[in-house]
Amino acid sequence: MKKLLFLILVILSFQASAALKIDIAGAKSEPTPIAVPQFTGNSYSNLAQQITEVVRADLTNSNLFRVIDPDAYIQHFTSFYTPPKFQDWQTISAHALLQAEVQEEGNRIAVSFRLWDVYAEQSMVAKSLNASADQWRKVAHIIADTIYERVTGEKGYFDSKIVFISEKGPVHKRIRRLAVMDQDGANLRYLTNGKDIVMTPRFSPNMKQIVYMSYAKGKPQVYLMNIENAQTQALGHFDGMSFAPRFSPKGDKLIMSLAKNGNSDIYVYDLANQKRTQLTKHPAIDTSPSYSPDAKRIVFNSDRSGKQHLYVMDANGDNVKRISFGEGSYATPVWSPRGDYIAFTKIKDGTFYIGVMKPDGSGERLLAEGFLVEGPSWSPNGRLLTFWRQQPMDKSGHQTTKLYRIDITGYYDQEIPTPEDASDPAWSHLLH
Repeated sequence: MKKLLFLILVILSFQASAALKIDIAGAKSEPTPIAVPQFTGNSYSNLAQQITEVVRADLTNSNLFRVIDPDAYIQHFTSFYTPPKFQDWQTISAHALLQAEVQEEGNRIAVSFRLWDVYAEQSMVAKSLNASADQWRKVAHIIADTIYERVTGEKGYFDSKIVFISEKGPVHKRIRRLAVMDQDGANLRYLTNGKDIVMTPRFSPNMKQIVYMSYAKGKPQVYLMNIENAQTQALGHFDGMSFAPRFSPKGDKLIMSLAKNGNSDIYVYDLANQKRTQLTKHPAIDTSPSYSPDAKRIVFNSDRSGKQHLYVMDANGDNVKRISFGEGSYATPVWSPRGDYIAFTKIKDGTFYIGVMKPDGSGERLLAEGFLVEGPSWSPNGRLLTFWRQQPMDKSGHQTTKLYRIDITGYYDQEIPTPEDASDPAWSHLLH
């Protein structure tokens, strides 16, 4: 993975406190109208247009912004330094205006942009980004993230990646490959060749490694992969089956399930000293562990009550407490990066759901449902969830499996484009 060296220069500090602000804490609200004119500059290629289109797509797909049709624009910029005619933008009901330019020099680009509050008639933020030309999509995502954060008050998620399992072939003989892509489906890269069954990939916090489960040596075992060169290594030499791995928040440990003699418990594996520590010792099946953001607690699912339910315990395995009490079975819990929710899969009366609850088990809400929906993973800002959805098999024996994302309010259930079927998504941290 290429390293991007870019310089962010704040060329205009916040002036007076701008009035434009989106409140995203509550329920569904109308998206904020924003104008995103074509970027200006000395761009000799079509990079300016491409960057413009990606920024527009990011903002639109967030469902918090409505990009006004460019055909409605009254003022047309030919220079980044042309001041906005705010009345022209107010006439088309734009609440915000993005003004930007792209300067190309060899294989480098410099992109300057300024976000205006149209009704307050003042600048909200202005920055300049320098990068290699082949990183133009990353620059576009950073611009969209800057707008998102300035208007909502929360970090964005556009400059991030998703690792997942790409699937193809008949149901009884699926080829599964590890794959990674930008959060919008661009820059897809396959990491494995499909010879071995692979499942549940997860990023390390520093984005240098992926941990996943593979049947490469005939039994399910946890593996580590270097993202840069795709080199892999088996994790430890366990007697039983190891699965459901996740990194700790600092990336120095892995938490996973280890099945031996028909029983599954939760273990922590220290990557530095290769020491394994058992956290649960129960005759029931304990699996799918996930750390809280501060690494002080762990959520997992267990059938120790007779059905699969969610439990929380201290990081050392003490103080186990059940938190789910609804009807049905609960699985695949994962703690929000903000620490405010735990997402999960729920199965009730033959229907699958993606839901969230608070860490104490209160406030359970079901966000998505279907024939089979499973495996939620949080966006870097804890605002969205990605998951996979499988449709019932058709008469010809074909069955589609695709990735989706949904807002934690339960709105905006959208498919994430992939060239083949896809499952087991996991979102990365923000990359800048």
